Amino acid sequence: MSQLRSTMEEHHQEAGNESKPSSMSVDLQGDSPLQVEISDAVSERDKVKFTVQTKIPPAPPRPDFEASREKLQKLGEGNSSITREEFAKMKQELEAEYLAIFKKTVAMHEVFLQRLAAHPTLRLDHNFSVFLEYNQDLSVREKNRKEVLGGFLRSIVRSADGVLITGISGLKEVDDFFEHERTFLVQYHTRIRDTCQRADRVMHSHKSGLADNYLPISTALSSLGTQEVNQLKRNFLKLAELFERLRKLEGRVASDEDLKLSDMLRYYMRDSQAAKDLLYRRLRALADYENANKALDKARTRNREVQPAESHQQLCCQRFERLSDSAKQELMDFKSRRVSSFRKNLIELAELELKHAKASTLLLQNTLVALKGEP
Repeated sequence: MSQLRSTMEEHHQEAGNESKPSSMSVDLQGDSPLQVEISDAVSERDKVKFTVQTKIPPAPPRPDFEASREKLQKLGEGNSSITREEFAKMKQELEAEYLAIFKKTVAMHEVFLQRLAAHPTLRLDHNFSVFLEYNQDLSVREKNRKEVLGGFLRSIVRSADGVLITGISGLKEVDDFFEHERTFLVQYHTRIRDTCQRADRVMHSHKSGLADNYLPISTALSSLGTQEVNQLKRNFLKLAELFERLRKLEGRVASDEDLKLSDMLRYYMRDSQAAKDLLYRRLRALADYENANKALDKARTRNREVQPAESHQQLCCQRFERLSDSAKQELMDFKSRRVSSFRKNLIELAELELKHAKASTLLLQNTLVALKGEP
């Protein structure tokens, strides 16, 4: 078994003690003969370290601790409008939020490595083998502004080039399979992107608009309970406990929606973009092949430099055919992987929603019994 110690640098503030989740496994690509597992992970002040274990030997997202960092900063400023009880509860909630982001980051890196290990070509790549067998801390710098801008400009050029290829040059797709896939992916990527954005808004609203609002209600009821006597005091304190437990429960619901729905949509939004890029590369290869054919016809007409033109035409033909074969397999794998993943995650999300709904119902029933004074 080889081990990799990898470091994900991130500027954030420490929300609590170091966290060590147990071994976790997230499968978005279906069954694979290769097993890749993150067996342990440690959250430190400015980084997350994890160990990848394997039977052999597009990058996962970096952890986003920005929201937690801003909330921690506000707490650290000592806002006079926050009571001591609210401060303690918010600090506890932020630590739980930080841990959820940490676990999600580890899970997404595991998915990324599983995909690489299952890919028929990338699994044999020398760089991938070196990566998995490297046993020291591995730190990767962020892209600088020039590199980010370069990537943005390349995406614009690629989009414009695609329009020119299919529009001005009048190039037509020669394979019905790829024409169907292109039409589907253009529509699918737009819809999954919109769905992901809406899911993010719902999750954020659920967390900040519902769960977090239970905190001042719980605190106010607890404070009111200290001013009352006998039965009223007991009832107010019981209601304060109810809203505090509901806050934690709704926070877990939001976290599960983020992990099982938003993250899945975001993952396949990137995957569908990669599939679109693949079709662009194939279309670019087809355009090069067509241009090579025209150049060869022209050379034969002039009877000049025919051999170089023939060689170039053959190379373009081979590249186009090779790319078409691999692209067809990649797109078929994408379809089967997507169907399996959506089915799995949506079932798990529904089961979690049902579990939380039952817990909420039981909590309300128990509180009602307590308020009525029944045994």
